Order: sequence, then structure tokens, then C-alpha cells
Amino acid sequence: MQRLKLFLPLVMFVVLAGFLFVGLFLDKQTLPSPLLDEPFPAFNLATLNAPDVMVSEHDLKGNIALVNVWATWCTSCRAEHPQLLAIADKEIPIYGVNYKDDSEDARRWLQEFGDPYRFSVMDVKGRLGLDLGVYGAPETYLMDARGVIRYKHVGVVDVRVWKDILKPQVEMLKQEAAES
Repeated sequence: MQRLKLFLPLVMFVVLAGFLFVGLFLDKQTLPSPLLDEPFPAFNLATLNAPDVMVSEHDLKGNIALVNVWATWCTSCRAEHPQLLAIADKEIPIYGVNYKDDSEDARRWLQEFGDPYRFSVMDVKGRLGLDLGVYGAPETYLMDARGVIRYKHVGVVDVRVWKDILKPQVEMLKQEAAES
């Protein structure tokens, strides 16, 4: 029994090292979401550009759309912003979740860089982000017209991500909708 106690720390170390080793080879962009194929979480939040206007998850329904979690403190959000502007102008509606941010800073940021969002809600306390399972900004969710989350992208939406990942998903949803 005494010998078993001596080897217990070694066994625990080997098990922990195994988990860490496997983690080295996981795709950092593919974080599982329990919300895939589930309705967008319920919320009732004020919009950034009209703080007296409250919106809910029901306001996201009706179109295939992207929901982008962003913040002014997020340097990656600034990097993806030109691509979001291009997508919103020509491709698909985008809604914003301004995550744990100062509302005045966020309004100034959108005035300076442009506003790709149909509306952006103020998630100052991060409750909606928590319900979405947000790891950090930016994160982008693809929703079908019924408000069901169909895909989650963690990280910057750049030209490659749009053309190779998100746009094909959007086209697939449009095809499914046309066949229904």
C-alpha cells in the first residue's frame, strides 16, 4: 500500500501530461458550441445607437444573418471590421453584440470606422455573451431565418473565412430554404 502512494503523483502527472499533449493538436478555431442547431438565446437589451429602443431574439428572425460579438477593446475586431462592412453591404444582414464595452466608446468607434450592423445591442454586463458561450471577441454566429444558430466562428472574419467557410454555409442555408 505504501508503494502505491509513492506512485500516485507519477500517475497523476502522466494523465495530466497526456491531456495537455492532446490539447496541442486541437484546432483553436473550432470550439464546440452547445447552441448549434438551437434557437438564439433569449434576451431583451437596448440598442447601441438608440438606447431607448429594446430588442430581443425575435428581432433577429426573418433572414439568414450573422451575429457578431465585438468590442472596442478588441484589436482583432478592428482587423475584421472592413470585411464585415463588405459583407453587410452586399451579402447578408449582420447584427452586433457589443460585449462588455463602454457604450460611448462603441458609438464613436462605429462612427469612425463605419457601422455594418442592422443594430448592435449593448451587452454591458456580458449576460448575453455568457448565454452564447462566448470565449472572447470576436465571435460570429450564423443563424437561419428561424433564428436557429447553425454555425459558430471564433476569431476574425477575414476574406478567407468569409469565402471558404461562412459564405458556403450561407449558400447551403439559402438552398435549404428554397427547397422547403
